[in-house]
Amino acid sequence: MTAFPFTAIVGQDEMKTAMILTAVDPGIGGVLVFGDRGTGKSTAVRALSALLPPLEMVSGCPVNSARKADVPDWAGPVGETITRPTPVVDLPLGVTEDRVTGALDIERALTRGEKAFEPGLLARANRGYLYIDEINLLEDHIVDLLLDVAQSGENVVEREGLSIRHPARFVLVGSGNPEEGELRPQLLDRFGLSVEVTSPATVAERVAVLRRRDAFDRDRAAFAAAQAAEEEALRDRIVAARAALPRTAAPEGLLVDCATLCLALGADGLRGELTLLRAARALAAFEGGTPSREQLVRVAPMALRHRLRRDPLDEAGSTARISRALAEAFPEEVPA
Repeated sequence: MTAFPFTAIVGQDEMKTAMILTAVDPGIGGVLVFGDRGTGKSTAVRALSALLPPLEMVSGCPVNSARKADVPDWAGPVGETITRPTPVVDLPLGVTEDRVTGALDIERALTRGEKAFEPGLLARANRGYLYIDEINLLEDHIVDLLLDVAQSGENVVEREGLSIRHPARFVLVGSGNPEEGELRPQLLDRFGLSVEVTSPATVAERVAVLRRRDAFDRDRAAFAAAQAAEEEALRDRIVAARAALPRTAAPEGLLVDCATLCLALGADGLRGELTLLRAARALAAFEGGTPSREQLVRVAPMALRHRLRRDPLDEAGSTARISRALAEAFPEEVPA
């Protein structure tokens, strides 16, 4: 099924930037997208998958291994190395733990008397994206499981006489409506970037959305073909940024800026600084050149807004607090 082109999404620039940064450097962590319904959150995730360069993987490997030497010993026969789109796996609400982690293959156990492992969603998402819509409604025991795997990058299943380990490295993308509940702090902190999306505020933007969506629904192939050149250009930029990232070193002054900003905001721990630095480096690799304070200012809200402690004496939201701190710390980069 043809996905809506990423480059055809109207507005939502912060969300699109966050998605691109995690494509350049998956080590940034996941992306949390909170906002109104019908603002293109799930559309953007599926569009990104279609946009990204395909992956080389061993045919038949349940964890998308790039080489036969990396195929788990429980996987069974596999084929040759092939090219496939970057996987995007949906994790639905109400999913069972067995479906997420994998479990005993009951059919083989009953028909052949063999103990065999049936991989779950975490295996399918390895080297790709795991997408959770309405993540704030996810059950606590599934949240705990995801926290463990996100920390280790490995899924461990030990039950029913099975002891299985396999890589589970993926970019976690969660979306939700803040009116329906908040995320647990432990899971919130695991997301590298957090963005806020809102409905288009002008008639012109809303008309542009309607025009493009209508054209896509009437003839998906033609619409995708019309966007193909833009999609290819953005894909090439992401590939070039990935290659440039190891050579994109941040100057010492930028490290000081990261620490200064996080101290001013009272961000807990050092994860904020580390994510802020990685995001600035990824943006510099994507745009070309050395990471700058201007790029740091641009990525700061998405890297820090979900890491701030609530201040009962300050009614301003986290985004407003970050904007105020940026203006005070770097007035030359943030015009009054």
